[in-house]
Amino acid sequence: MKILAVDDKKLTLEALEDAIKKAEPSAELYCFRSGKDALDFDRASQCHVAFIDIDMPEINGITLAKKLKLMNPAVNIVFATGYSEYTGEAIELHCSGYIMKPVTPKKVRRELDDLRHPVEPQKSSRVVIHTFGNFEVYVDSEPLKFKREKTKELLAYLVDRGTLCTHREIIAALWDNDVSDSYFRHLCKDLNDVLKEKKCEDIIIRQRGRLGISVGKVECDFYEWMKGKPQALNAYRGEYMSQYSWSEFTHGAME
Repeated sequence: MKILAVDDKKLTLEALEDAIKKAEPSAELYCFRSGKDALDFDRASQCHVAFIDIDMPEINGITLAKKLKLMNPAVNIVFATGYSEYTGEAIELHCSGYIMKPVTPKKVRRELDDLRHPVEPQKSSRVVIHTFGNFEVYVDSEPLKFKREKTKELLAYLVDRGTLCTHREIIAALWDNDVSDSYFRHLCKDLNDVLKEKKCEDIIIRQRGRLGISVGKVECDFYEWMKGKPQALNAYRGEYMSQYSWSEFTHGAME
């Protein structure tokens, strides 16, 4: 669970941080004294819960909550304040909770146990694929090394298509039909060997005359983008598999 804590006063923020850590020791906690800094951080790494003070300079807590919800409608906003008069605005925002200071671990725990948008445990994949910018593949957080660049490009094309492709289609897209069947089979074997060494060869679907990627067995920014996931939408900066010319068709559709 990722938790954001925002309070402009140093001692109050430290008390909030301590209460959250005691209530939920396993949480990834990020603390900020500036609403602008908190927004910049959450834009790149969206949190599940945000504990926010209301009376703050520059960006007050109500405005900050509205901006966070625009980026991520499922974020749980919990106001932590010394003022009770903001409860009406909090209700209009459909916030998850409202804590009166002083904040205690017991109060924090009560709010985390009754979130408006329950946080489901994420199933993490061993294979993480980045397509925004250059195409890269990671297995257990380590970059996957290929013996040949064309083997990597073959995998990139399968990821791009996201479905079963015929050998003919792949050869036409990657080599404009100017490659032998034996060379293509060699690359397929190379791909299988590299993945097998990492015990993740099951991410490739093989049928007679066809190859594909098992979408449900990988974590991929492009697939998350297609689902409309806010974090992926925010991560896209106008670049997609930049090293491959054939990716321009998908890139154009995205734009």
